[in-house]
Amino acid sequence: MAEPGKGVTAGKLAINVQKRLTRAQEKVMQKLGKADETRDVAFEEMVSNFNKQMTEGTKLQKDLKAYLTAVKSMHDASRRLQDCLADMYEPDWFGKEEMDALAEEMIEKEMDNNLEDTDTLWLDYHQSIADKSLSSLDTYLAQFPDIKARIAKRDRKMVDFDSARHHFASLQKGKKKDEAKVAKAEEDLGRAQKIFEELNVELQDELPSLWENRVGIYVNSFQSLAGQQEKFHREMGKLSQNLNDIMTKLEEQRELKKGGTAAAKTGDGAKSEEANHSESASSPPKSAVTNGADGDLPPGFIYKVKVIHDYAATDGDELELKMGDIVLALAFDNPDEQDDGWLLGVQETHWLQNKDISVKGVFPENFTQKV
Repeated sequence: MAEPGKGVTAGKLAINVQKRLTRAQEKVMQKLGKADETRDVAFEEMVSNFNKQMTEGTKLQKDLKAYLTAVKSMHDASRRLQDCLADMYEPDWFGKEEMDALAEEMIEKEMDNNLEDTDTLWLDYHQSIADKSLSSLDTYLAQFPDIKARIAKRDRKMVDFDSARHHFASLQKGKKKDEAKVAKAEEDLGRAQKIFEELNVELQDELPSLWENRVGIYVNSFQSLAGQQEKFHREMGKLSQNLNDIMTKLEEQRELKKGGTAAAKTGDGAKSEEANHSESASSPPKSAVTNGADGDLPPGFIYKVKVIHDYAATDGDELELKMGDIVLALAFDNPDEQDDGWLLGVQETHWLQNKDISVKGVFPENFTQKV
């Protein structure tokens, strides 16, 4: 005697095999044009939108995960780059103390909620994107497998409905009607139609709503991502500015050393030349004028400065400066007209050639150094 459990399983298996066979036969008949097929163009468009929506959402999820991986890689690369800079920064370079103290300074500012350290910024950025953008996208896509399965089930039940409809119609057209078989076929048709219509109505309600929801999901995902990017780059900009300031000071130190060396050499040369001609009764050489050794200088001359950074004039009373230029600084006719951090002067080359100070102008002091 067979076990009940195995008997039930075998029975269900036989029923399922028969259903698949019946569906296959029905589909063949429909393709051959020997049986009509239930069609719903509007629903087919909904399914097309669903498949498009699922494909796009899956791609977005994949690309967002790749973006998160890239953020982590960029964090690691940035950390290695900073470590490299700290290791190679020589003790006698200007800003060494600032460079060593930068990390500690960041921690102090973090306590004041004004600025975060680099590692914290990167980690928060990564975590925020994962929590706010990727998490909502994961939840959104989690509903698609179930809906896809129900669409497939609805298609199978539609074939069952068509098959039951055709079977019932064929029995009714038979010359010798078996009323019992007709009644059974009609009952099967009613049951198949009910199952199909229940699935069909549910999906007809859900699919359009799901299609419209994609807009909100995309807005939330990218709006959150943009907000986190803006915050991250703003705070990173502050940290980068600190590093940029140190590099600027290092460059200024290099220019000062170069200027000091050049001035020392020029001064030694001038002294030597003056010694060689000290016994001569001739007028002082032109090189003495260049070094300020005689009285042929513009009225109001104070000292010379060397330009260490290019400066583009933004007003008609300003001088246009190029790195390496020498400017003769002049006293203001009216001291009250002098703004803090600005000097008045004339290009040395122009003065030597034209002896004309009508082209004098103001310029920022911090773009120059005394020579």
